[in-house]
Amino acid sequence: MYKVLVVEDSHSEMARFRDILANSNFEVIEAMNGQQGVEMAVTHLPDVILMDIVMPEMNGFQATRKITRNEMTAHIPVVMISTKNQETDKIWGKRQGAKAYLTKPVYEAELLRILDAVIGQ
Repeated sequence: MYKVLVVEDSHSEMARFRDILANSNFEVIEAMNGQQGVEMAVTHLPDVILMDIVMPEMNGFQATRKITRNEMTAHIPVVMISTKNQETDKIWGKRQGAKAYLTKPVYEAELLRILDAVIGQ
């Protein structure tokens, strides 16, 4: 069973991801903001991280950069998920270390395909 850290400040989006992932036999860990996500990545060492971008205090770009540049967590693939759909956002996400970038609304089949791809790397 793979462990997924979901960093998302929207309760409804978190519930949706929790349902999709739990139904596909993933263990789900939840963080409500970027700072908590960075801390939980170090504590729990998940197999993959789903990272929202627009969050208070520390945004997803900042959190991804901290996770991918920390030697304890650099091996964990980060998938950014956001309503920000500009090509520049996707490029910036990849420059922060994200392995993939999905635009909301995320479809279940697409999410599971991306998770399978990044966990298998």
